[in-house]
Amino acid sequence: MSRSPFPPRLGAAFVLAAALGACASAPAPVSTGHGAIPAPAPTGYLQGDAIPDSLALSPPPPAPGSAWAALDDAVARQATALRGSARFQQAHADADLRFPAGAGQFSCALGVPVDAGRTPALYRLLQRSLIDASAATRAAKNRYQRPRPFMVNGQPTCTPDDEPHLRGSGSYPSGHTAIGWAWALILAEIAPERATALLERGRNYGHSRLVCNVHWYSDVQQGQAMGAATVARLHDNAGFRADLAAARQEIAAARVQALPVPRDCAAEAATLETDLPEAR
Repeated sequence: MSRSPFPPRLGAAFVLAAALGACASAPAPVSTGHGAIPAPAPTGYLQGDAIPDSLALSPPPPAPGSAWAALDDAVARQATALRGSARFQQAHADADLRFPAGAGQFSCALGVPVDAGRTPALYRLLQRSLIDASAATRAAKNRYQRPRPFMVNGQPTCTPDDEPHLRGSGSYPSGHTAIGWAWALILAEIAPERATALLERGRNYGHSRLVCNVHWYSDVQQGQAMGAATVARLHDNAGFRADLAAARQEIAAARVQALPVPRDCAAEAATLETDLPEAR
Protein backbone atom coordinates (compact mmCIF):
# COMPACT_ATOMS: atom_id res chain seq x y z
CA MET A 1 0.00 0.00 0.00
CA SER A 2 1.15 3.49 -0.73
CA ARG A 3 1.82 5.73 2.23
CA SER A 4 -0.42 8.46 0.86
CA PRO A 5 -4.10 8.55 -0.07
CA PHE A 6 -3.32 9.90 -3.53
CA PRO A 7 -3.39 8.14 -6.93
CA PRO A 8 -2.00 4.58 -6.91
CA ARG A 9 1.78 4.26 -7.04
CA LEU A 10 4.22 1.79 -5.70
CA GLY A 11 6.74 4.39 -4.57
CA ALA A 12 7.83 4.26 -0.96
CA ALA A 13 6.22 7.63 -0.25
CA PHE A 14 2.74 6.49 -1.33
CA VAL A 15 2.05 3.11 0.27
CA LEU A 16 -1.68 3.60 0.87
CA ALA A 17 -3.06 4.35 -2.54
CA ALA A 18 -1.01 1.71 -4.29
CA ALA A 19 -2.59 -1.03 -2.23
CA LEU A 20 -6.12 0.31 -1.99
CA GLY A 21 -6.48 2.21 -5.22
CA ALA A 22 -7.88 5.05 -3.12
CA CYS A 23 -7.41 8.49 -4.63
CA ALA A 24 -7.77 11.59 -2.49
CA SER A 25 -8.87 14.92 -3.82
CA ALA A 26 -6.07 17.27 -4.80
CA PRO A 27 -4.59 19.27 -1.95
CA ALA A 28 -5.57 22.91 -1.67
CA PRO A 29 -3.32 25.19 -3.74
CA VAL A 30 -0.90 27.49 -1.95
CA SER A 31 -0.03 30.91 -3.37
CA THR A 32 3.70 31.59 -3.74
CA GLY A 33 3.48 34.94 -5.49
CA HIS A 34 4.35 33.15 -8.74
CA GLY A 35 1.13 31.17 -9.11
CA ALA A 36 -0.44 28.45 -6.98
CA ILE A 37 1.27 25.15 -6.21
CA PRO A 38 -0.29 22.15 -4.47
CA ALA A 39 0.15 21.87 -0.72
CA PRO A 40 2.44 19.03 0.38
CA ALA A 41 0.80 15.61 0.39
CA PRO A 42 -0.01 14.33 3.88
CA THR A 43 2.30 11.79 5.47
CA GLY A 44 1.77 9.27 8.22
CA TYR A 45 2.93 9.74 11.79
CA LEU A 46 5.02 6.57 11.69
CA GLN A 47 8.21 6.04 9.76
CA GLY A 48 10.59 3.12 9.23
CA ASP A 49 10.64 0.50 11.97
CA ALA A 50 7.82 2.24 13.83
CA ILE A 51 5.38 0.89 11.21
CA PRO A 52 4.05 -2.48 12.45
CA ASP A 53 5.41 -5.41 10.42
CA SER A 54 2.43 -7.37 9.11
CA LEU A 55 4.66 -10.18 7.90
CA ALA A 56 5.97 -10.75 11.41
CA LEU A 57 2.54 -10.33 13.00
CA SER A 58 0.42 -12.27 10.49
CA PRO A 59 0.30 -16.04 10.05
CA PRO A 60 -0.04 -17.25 6.45
CA PRO A 61 -3.58 -17.00 5.06
CA PRO A 62 -5.74 -20.13 5.41
CA ALA A 63 -4.52 -23.10 3.41
CA PRO A 64 -6.88 -24.56 0.78
CA GLY A 65 -8.99 -27.31 2.29
CA SER A 66 -8.51 -26.11 5.87
CA ALA A 67 -11.32 -25.32 8.30
CA TRP A 68 -10.38 -21.63 8.13
CA ALA A 69 -10.63 -21.68 4.33
CA ALA A 70 -14.05 -23.32 4.62
CA LEU A 71 -15.18 -20.50 6.90
CA ASP A 72 -13.89 -17.94 4.39
CA ASP A 73 -15.91 -19.64 1.67
CA ALA A 74 -19.06 -19.77 3.81
CA VAL A 75 -18.87 -16.08 4.67
CA ALA A 76 -18.18 -15.20 1.04
CA ARG A 77 -21.35 -17.03 -0.03
CA GLN A 78 -23.39 -15.06 2.51
CA ALA A 79 -21.77 -11.83 1.39
CA THR A 80 -22.38 -12.29 -2.33
CA ALA A 81 -26.06 -12.99 -1.59
CA LEU A 82 -26.37 -9.33 -0.54
CA ARG A 83 -25.43 -8.03 -4.00
CA GLY A 84 -27.85 -5.29 -5.09
CA SER A 85 -29.17 -4.69 -1.57
CA ALA A 86 -28.92 -1.54 0.54
CA ARG A 87 -26.08 -3.23 2.40
CA PHE A 88 -24.22 -3.67 -0.90
CA GLN A 89 -24.66 0.05 -1.59
CA GLN A 90 -23.32 0.82 1.88
CA ALA A 91 -20.27 -1.30 1.09
CA HIS A 92 -19.75 0.82 -2.00
CA ALA A 93 -19.93 4.00 0.11
CA ASP A 94 -17.57 2.53 2.72
CA ALA A 95 -14.99 1.77 0.05
CA ASP A 96 -14.37 5.49 -0.52
CA LEU A 97 -11.30 6.54 1.47
CA ARG A 98 -10.72 9.72 -0.51
CA PHE A 99 -10.57 12.89 1.53
CA PRO A 100 -12.60 14.92 2.32
CA ALA A 101 -15.28 12.21 1.96
CA GLY A 102 -13.28 9.67 3.92
CA ALA A 103 -13.21 11.90 6.98
CA GLY A 104 -16.97 11.48 7.41
CA GLN A 105 -17.16 7.68 7.34
CA PHE A 106 -17.57 7.44 11.13
CA SER A 107 -19.42 10.73 11.69
CA CYS A 108 -22.78 9.08 12.41
CA ALA A 109 -21.27 6.85 15.09
CA LEU A 110 -19.35 9.82 16.46
CA GLY A 111 -22.38 12.12 16.34
CA VAL A 112 -20.26 14.98 15.04
CA PRO A 113 -19.45 16.14 11.48
CA VAL A 114 -15.77 15.90 10.60
CA ASP A 115 -14.24 18.35 8.15
CA ALA A 116 -11.04 20.29 7.66
CA GLY A 117 -12.63 23.61 8.60
CA ARG A 118 -14.38 22.83 11.89
CA THR A 119 -12.37 19.86 13.18
CA PRO A 120 -8.93 20.31 11.60
CA ALA A 121 -6.98 18.29 14.19
CA LEU A 122 -9.37 15.33 13.93
CA TYR A 123 -9.37 15.58 10.13
CA ARG A 124 -5.56 15.53 10.15
CA LEU A 125 -5.47 12.68 12.65
CA LEU A 126 -7.76 10.51 10.52
CA GLN A 127 -5.90 11.31 7.32
CA ARG A 128 -2.46 10.59 8.75
CA SER A 129 -3.45 7.47 10.71
CA LEU A 130 -5.08 6.13 7.54
CA ILE A 131 -1.66 6.23 5.90
CA ASP A 132 -0.05 4.44 8.84
CA ALA A 133 -2.66 1.67 9.10
CA SER A 134 -2.45 1.14 5.35
CA ALA A 135 1.34 0.87 5.45
CA ALA A 136 1.13 -1.66 8.25
CA THR A 137 -0.48 -4.23 5.92
CA ARG A 138 2.07 -3.85 3.12
CA ALA A 139 4.62 -6.56 3.94
CA ALA A 140 2.10 -9.40 4.22
CA LYS A 141 0.16 -8.23 1.16
CA ASN A 142 3.32 -8.25 -0.90
CA ARG A 143 4.50 -11.61 0.40
CA TYR A 144 1.29 -13.63 0.12
CA GLN A 145 -0.38 -11.96 -2.90
CA ARG A 146 -3.60 -13.75 -1.99
CA PRO A 147 -6.26 -13.66 -4.76
CA ARG A 148 -9.36 -11.70 -3.84
CA PRO A 149 -12.82 -13.35 -3.70
CA PHE A 150 -14.06 -11.83 -6.97
CA MET A 151 -11.04 -13.34 -8.71
CA VAL A 152 -12.06 -16.77 -7.44
CA ASN A 153 -15.87 -16.73 -7.51
CA GLY A 154 -16.29 -14.57 -10.62
CA GLN A 155 -18.98 -12.45 -8.94
CA PRO A 156 -19.10 -8.64 -9.26
CA THR A 157 -17.69 -6.28 -6.66
CA CYS A 158 -19.24 -3.11 -5.27
CA THR A 159 -16.45 -1.07 -6.92
CA PRO A 160 -16.04 -2.38 -10.47
CA ASP A 161 -13.79 0.52 -11.47
CA ASP A 162 -11.28 -0.60 -8.85
CA GLU A 163 -11.10 -4.21 -10.00
CA PRO A 164 -8.13 -3.87 -12.40
CA HIS A 165 -6.00 -2.42 -9.63
CA LEU A 166 -7.31 -4.82 -6.97
CA ARG A 167 -6.25 -7.79 -9.09
CA GLY A 168 -2.64 -6.77 -8.57
CA SER A 169 -2.97 -6.03 -4.86
CA GLY A 170 -2.87 -8.89 -2.36
CA SER A 171 -6.06 -9.56 -0.42
CA TYR A 172 -4.48 -10.46 2.93
CA PRO A 173 -4.63 -8.56 5.26
CA SER A 174 -7.40 -6.09 4.43
CA GLY A 175 -6.07 -2.54 4.29
CA HIS A 176 -9.52 -0.92 4.45
CA THR A 177 -10.27 -2.95 7.56
CA ALA A 178 -6.98 -1.97 9.20
CA ILE A 179 -7.83 1.67 8.56
CA GLY A 180 -11.42 1.36 9.76
CA TRP A 181 -10.47 -0.49 12.94
CA ALA A 182 -7.67 1.98 13.71
CA TRP A 183 -10.14 4.83 13.27
CA ALA A 184 -12.69 3.10 15.51
CA LEU A 185 -10.13 2.64 18.29
CA ILE A 186 -8.85 6.21 18.01
CA LEU A 187 -12.32 7.73 17.95
CA ALA A 188 -13.47 5.57 20.86
CA GLU A 189 -10.58 7.00 22.86
CA ILE A 190 -11.50 10.55 21.86
CA ALA A 191 -15.21 10.03 22.58
CA PRO A 192 -15.50 7.16 25.10
CA GLU A 193 -19.20 7.87 25.62
CA ARG A 194 -19.69 6.75 21.99
CA ALA A 195 -17.26 3.83 22.15
CA THR A 196 -19.81 1.07 21.55
CA ALA A 197 -21.26 2.73 18.47
CA LEU A 198 -17.80 3.53 17.13
CA LEU A 199 -16.48 0.00 17.62
CA GLU A 200 -19.59 -1.46 16.02
CA ARG A 201 -19.00 0.86 13.08
CA GLY A 202 -15.40 -0.29 12.90
CA ARG A 203 -16.54 -3.90 12.74
CA ASN A 204 -19.17 -3.38 10.05
CA TYR A 205 -16.75 -1.16 8.12
CA GLY A 206 -14.54 -4.23 7.76
CA HIS A 207 -17.56 -6.38 6.94
CA SER A 208 -18.33 -4.04 4.06
CA ARG A 209 -15.21 -5.45 2.39
CA LEU A 210 -16.83 -8.90 2.55
CA VAL A 211 -20.10 -7.61 1.11
CA CYS A 212 -18.13 -5.82 -1.61
CA ASN A 213 -16.63 -9.22 -2.59
CA VAL A 214 -13.06 -7.91 -2.41
CA HIS A 215 -11.85 -9.58 0.80
CA TRP A 216 -12.10 -12.90 2.63
CA TYR A 217 -13.16 -13.09 6.27
CA SER A 218 -9.64 -13.98 7.40
CA ASP A 219 -8.35 -10.90 5.53
CA VAL A 220 -10.71 -8.77 7.59
CA GLN A 221 -9.76 -10.45 10.87
CA GLN A 222 -6.07 -9.86 10.27
CA GLY A 223 -6.79 -6.34 9.07
CA GLN A 224 -8.30 -5.62 12.49
CA ALA A 225 -5.17 -6.98 14.15
CA MET A 226 -2.96 -4.70 12.07
CA GLY A 227 -5.20 -1.71 12.78
CA ALA A 228 -4.84 -2.35 16.51
CA ALA A 229 -1.06 -2.78 16.17
CA THR A 230 -0.91 0.56 14.37
CA VAL A 231 -2.80 2.39 17.11
CA ALA A 232 -0.52 0.87 19.75
CA ARG A 233 2.52 2.28 17.96
CA LEU A 234 0.86 5.63 17.32
CA HIS A 235 0.63 6.28 21.05
CA ASP A 236 4.41 6.51 21.15
CA ASN A 237 4.37 9.37 18.63
CA ALA A 238 4.30 12.92 19.99
CA GLY A 239 2.58 14.36 16.92
CA PHE A 240 -0.22 11.81 17.18
CA ARG A 241 -0.69 12.49 20.89
CA ALA A 242 -0.89 16.23 20.25
CA ASP A 243 -3.50 15.79 17.53
CA LEU A 244 -5.42 13.36 19.76
CA ALA A 245 -5.62 15.95 22.54
CA ALA A 246 -6.63 18.70 20.12
CA ALA A 247 -9.28 16.45 18.56
CA ARG A 248 -10.85 15.87 21.98
CA GLN A 249 -11.27 19.60 22.40
CA GLU A 250 -12.74 19.95 18.92
CA ILE A 251 -15.30 17.21 19.53
CA ALA A 252 -16.33 18.75 22.85
CA ALA A 253 -16.83 22.12 21.16
CA ALA A 254 -18.76 20.55 18.29
CA ARG A 255 -21.13 18.82 20.72
CA VAL A 256 -21.89 22.11 22.43
CA GLN A 257 -22.73 23.62 19.04
CA ALA A 258 -24.89 20.59 18.15
CA LEU A 259 -23.64 20.66 14.58
CA PRO A 260 -25.71 18.49 12.22
CA VAL A 261 -24.09 15.46 10.60
CA PRO A 262 -24.40 15.72 6.79
CA ARG A 263 -25.42 12.06 6.36
CA ASP A 264 -28.66 10.12 6.70
CA CYS A 265 -27.63 8.42 9.94
CA ALA A 266 -30.98 6.69 10.49
CA ALA A 267 -30.81 5.06 7.07
CA GLU A 268 -27.18 4.08 7.62
CA ALA A 269 -27.99 2.48 10.98
CA ALA A 270 -30.90 0.52 9.51
CA THR A 271 -28.76 -0.72 6.63
CA LEU A 272 -25.91 -1.79 8.90
CA GLU A 273 -28.24 -3.97 10.93
CA THR A 274 -27.92 -6.42 8.04
CA ASP A 275 -24.79 -8.33 8.93
CA LEU A 276 -23.22 -11.67 8.12
CA PRO A 277 -24.07 -14.35 10.73
CA GLU A 278 -20.89 -16.34 10.12
CA ALA A 279 -18.75 -13.22 10.54
CA ARG A 280 -20.11 -12.00 13.89
